[in-house]
Amino acid sequence: MGVNAAGGRPEIRVDIGELVLDGFGPGVDPGRVSASFERELTRLVRESGVPLAAGGGLSVDALSGLPPLPAGLSSRRLGQELARAVHSGLSGQGEVTR
Repeated sequence: MGVNAAGGRPEIRVDIGELVLDGFGPGVDPGRVSASFERELTRLVRESGVPLAAGGGLSVDALSGLPPLPAGLSSRRLGQELARAVHSGLSGQGEVTR
């Protein structure tokens, strides 16, 4: 994750190496989950920023202690809820491993 103030407007880059979906049924489409996750996380970061990175660059190896996600969600909804959980972690909730 990086934060730059180019032209007075902060630039935030989030690189996620892998999303692991464990315990979800065969009806979950990883491509749709990923697309929905990316759209929702982009929206959340634009609206709320990344509070943990407010002081400058931040590198996070893992987020843990995030709320569990219900197994019966559609692929689109699962991606949205996963993005909200990750953004909560980047906002100081949960545990961050650096």
